[in-house]
Amino acid sequence: MQNVPIASLGPCQFPSPLHQIGTVEVPFKTDADRILYTNTVAGLSTDSEAITFEEAGPREHIFFDPAKTTVGIVTCGGLCPGLNDIIRGIVNQCHRQYGVTKVYGFRYGYEGLVQRYGHTPLILRPESVAQIHNFGGTILGSSRGQQPVGEMVDTLEDMCVDILFVIGGDGSLRGAAAIAEEVTKRGLSKAVVGIPKTIDNDIMYLDKCFGFETAFAEAVNAVKCAYTEACGAVNGVGLLKLMGRDSGFIACFAALAGSNVDYVLIPEVPFALEGPQGLLESLRYRLAKRGQAVIVVAEGAGQNLLQSDGSTDASGNARYGDIGLYLKDQINSFFKSRRMEVNLKYIDPSYIVRSVPANPQDNVYCSRLAQSVVHAAMAGKTHMLVGRWHNAFVHLPLEMVTHGRRKVDSKGELWHAVLESTGQPARWE
Repeated sequence: MQNVPIASLGPCQFPSPLHQIGTVEVPFKTDADRILYTNTVAGLSTDSEAITFEEAGPREHIFFDPAKTTVGIVTCGGLCPGLNDIIRGIVNQCHRQYGVTKVYGFRYGYEGLVQRYGHTPLILRPESVAQIHNFGGTILGSSRGQQPVGEMVDTLEDMCVDILFVIGGDGSLRGAAAIAEEVTKRGLSKAVVGIPKTIDNDIMYLDKCFGFETAFAEAVNAVKCAYTEACGAVNGVGLLKLMGRDSGFIACFAALAGSNVDYVLIPEVPFALEGPQGLLESLRYRLAKRGQAVIVVAEGAGQNLLQSDGSTDASGNARYGDIGLYLKDQINSFFKSRRMEVNLKYIDPSYIVRSVPANPQDNVYCSRLAQSVVHAAMAGKTHMLVGRWHNAFVHLPLEMVTHGRRKVDSKGELWHAVLESTGQPARWE
């Protein structure tokens, strides 16, 4: 077995204030409590799969003295259901369970950690966050892009912040890793802990990210609307574009749950538009046979069909062409050239999905995730994040999850289930 190491600030000398919550003994964990990377017997037979992750949970002794500890929280990147739930969970856990009374919320992402922007941090208390989980977005605001690492660490020093919680996707987590490295270079005893956030559910080594349950539930409603529109006209086509820059999880889950989808197009599976085996001819046959069709396309699908100028956004991600509008134009042109009536309705609910409050499943997940990250940080864990793997919360090094993206396996069970549900071609030629 190979244990994945987690960085620590040093020995834990303070007894945890969680020794007894009410009349229930706390299920303390130790660093020896591990979760296997693989969940198959076959996986254990290969050395490459026989690795273990440190299990998350409260430690019997902690590194920081709660009465002298100051915490900072920052939310980065695009909006996602559950951001306010995570903030609320961290604040409540710090105040009510550990007795940490100084919690700052840095506003507008990493900009809030650079003093020249003038974003005054918020003071967060249980009473000020009591109802924020009922609202979408983040009360702290957010922004994209990196900021000077040295200036951000200067702010942490000036404000005597001992623990920084970074809530964001892979770009934001790379920023958290850079902050942690600068903290180490300066010899400071500050913990930097990430909370992985991506609506695309594409963080490596995680079962799922918070907000995903809500996102695909909202996407299912959009699938129903696309189906209703398709059924309401002669040769009706409901074309729905969903999130998914590099991973098609939302498109797959929404299609399976919606059950009325004829085509799912995702970044992991290239598709042909023209030709006898292409999407357009397949769609023509489907309309002739059934009279309506629903197409779900992830935003990153079919980028090989579009021209790119090579530009990037503030986070350094390549700017993708709009595959939804492209497909809309191509479908309309195709049927017009064949003098066949088509009534296409195009739906893009991306920002509606991003901005809604978390649903009950995500409420619970966010609450437990927030508790776990506070346990880890108070124990002096740093340069790491907390996520769920095989239904258990685990500690993972930041660098381990930022060197790639989790993707839909085109030969796996999920994609096979989509093919069975839609009846679309397994290969486009």
